[in-house]
Amino acid sequence: MSLGTISLGKAIRQIAVAATLVLGACAGNQELPSAVDVGSAPEPQYKIGPGDALTIFVWRNPDLGISVPVRPDGRISVPLLEDVDAAGKTATELSREIEENLAQYIQDPLVTVIVTGFVGNYTEQVRIVGQAANPQAIPYRAKMTLLDAMISVGGLAEFAAGNRATLVRSVGGEQKQYRLRVADLIKDGDISANASLLPGDVIIIPESVF
Repeated sequence: MSLGTISLGKAIRQIAVAATLVLGACAGNQELPSAVDVGSAPEPQYKIGPGDALTIFVWRNPDLGISVPVRPDGRISVPLLEDVDAAGKTATELSREIEENLAQYIQDPLVTVIVTGFVGNYTEQVRIVGQAANPQAIPYRAKMTLLDAMISVGGLAEFAAGNRATLVRSVGGEQKQYRLRVADLIKDGDISANASLLPGDVIIIPESVF
């Protein structure tokens, strides 16, 4: 047996082992329930993030009202107050905090915070990476589905392996992976391949292997 034959045999065995590992990893991924099968679970509340635009009303004190962007450090500037942390809070939580801080200057303040421009907290965004037409992070919206996310990024790239896509989700502090059938959904219109998304989901679309 020649050295070339031995090297070829070794290479074939290595490829076989690698293929087994890949198939095993894929088999370990669960498939997400179809969006049509998901019940009416309560939607997570929207969390303010850097880049969001806020309008703040203070009842009976219009001079304290302001429209302000959330700075990259997650804070906003409010009349009478020092910088206030806004990122990671709901509009209601931020309203109550501003009321508490304003109470030292005015009697019984009543504050309403309205989010008028949405970017979202970074940890709440849905990220689509790999072979999408326009990979990007997008703000999570209530009842968002895989189809919504793929429309936002322009669908699949030309050489995408859509049915080998993976969704990575944090569940109880643990990273879990789920199989996605993006090609079936986008190209064949198989609505059973649609899936409900949650804030912080990451969708990874690999390239086809020829």
